[in-house]
Amino acid sequence: MQLAQYFGPTPLVRAESLSTPDHAVYLKNETVLPTGSFKVRGAIYALKAELRRGSVPEVVAASTGNHGAAVAFAAQLLGVPARIFLPRDSNAVKVARIHEHGAILVEAGVDLSAAIDAASDYAARSGAFFLHDASDANIPVGTATIGAEILDQLPAIDAAYVPMGDTALMRGVASALRQRSRPIRIVGVVAAAAPAYYLSWKTGEVVETASAHTVADGLAVRRPLASNVAALRQLVDEVVTVTEREMLETIALLRSDEGIVAEPSGAAGLAVLRRDKARLGTSVALITGGNISTDVEALSIPNRR
Repeated sequence: MQLAQYFGPTPLVRAESLSTPDHAVYLKNETVLPTGSFKVRGAIYALKAELRRGSVPEVVAASTGNHGAAVAFAAQLLGVPARIFLPRDSNAVKVARIHEHGAILVEAGVDLSAAIDAASDYAARSGAFFLHDASDANIPVGTATIGAEILDQLPAIDAAYVPMGDTALMRGVASALRQRSRPIRIVGVVAAAAPAYYLSWKTGEVVETASAHTVADGLAVRRPLASNVAALRQLVDEVVTVTEREMLETIALLRSDEGIVAEPSGAAGLAVLRRDKARLGTSVALITGGNISTDVEALSIPNRR
């Protein structure tokens, strides 16, 4: 695995507080990675792939925070200047991580779609490499390493619950899990307040939404890509929505019962797993990031089981 020189497999731990005799729950904890989220997997892999093609004068990314921090980290690691476009009023914890790795920050628009447009325009004018999280073909190759690790760590897995923002995580993880000969139920989770990919998966057509105002900035997508929708319909068994309250309650549960600090998008998969009454066997919820802002952390509600 090309990422093994940078970090080892992330922990897969049994959640005793959530498991029952009929259903074992495991948490794949990506918050321990550099920059605090799974995003470094795709960023390092994709930037290295581009460097193999030739020199990269500058790498550009658009992000609500975690992808930007990952690209800044990968760029610093590989000796490439980075410029990150963010919506205004982005998560201060994630902004600080980007600063920490020396990238130039540019505020652009009120949401991720506006930041993407600004980054794309800048890259076209400057000749920079635009590492687009939603469309770069190498990002899911990096995130597929999560699925490969799960199969090595827990061959008996029956179901996986995966948060879906731009879908690179899901496309990579699901592709890896589908290599197992026996079926694994794969559930994608989107924020109910940002349902574009849920609506698109359900209809088979791209459905844009006017806004994506959710506490889970990592899931705040309003403009799906047609190719991603098509891939999801081939790879994913079910896509469901999660409420703001469910994510906040699950953040509190993870902190109190499992000792894991998660941001809303990081807790989204587990939030849906907790309410899935049909669950049996062995399930894995991906805890995808821990960069929670102080404002959101203050909103988290004591869990109610």
